[in-house]
Amino acid sequence: MSSYLTQRSINTGLKMTDQRLIVLQVIDQADDHPSVDTIHRRARELDSSISVATVYRTLKFLDEMNLVRRHKFNEKQARFETNIDHHHHMIGVADGDVLEFQDNELEALIEAITDRLGYELFDHNLELYGRKAQSGTS
Repeated sequence: MSSYLTQRSINTGLKMTDQRLIVLQVIDQADDHPSVDTIHRRARELDSSISVATVYRTLKFLDEMNLVRRHKFNEKQARFETNIDHHHHMIGVADGDVLEFQDNELEALIEAITDRLGYELFDHNLELYGRKAQSGTS
């Protein structure tokens, strides 16, 4: 079974090994924004011979080819995602949860601010940091 990420990696020149296939599978199946250590741990559950160097090299290639996005989220370790469509992030400072969101009203406001300042917007990135509200509060 060949995933979209695997096929794109092959098409862009990544030499495919069994270990890299597993790393790609782990990244492709992640529903969170895993770090290198998390990807390595998950890959080793499938093949104990996978080294952290293989994970780093694979992620470096994927990042250079724009097949994954690398984020820091005010953390020491980078975290990765395969969703390269435009979206923003809400990061829970207490639990480390990362929620993706897209909001058309926000996009319109960003465009309006950009126009008012006399710029042509070509890219932007928004990361919101907060704590989950207590039940009964908004």
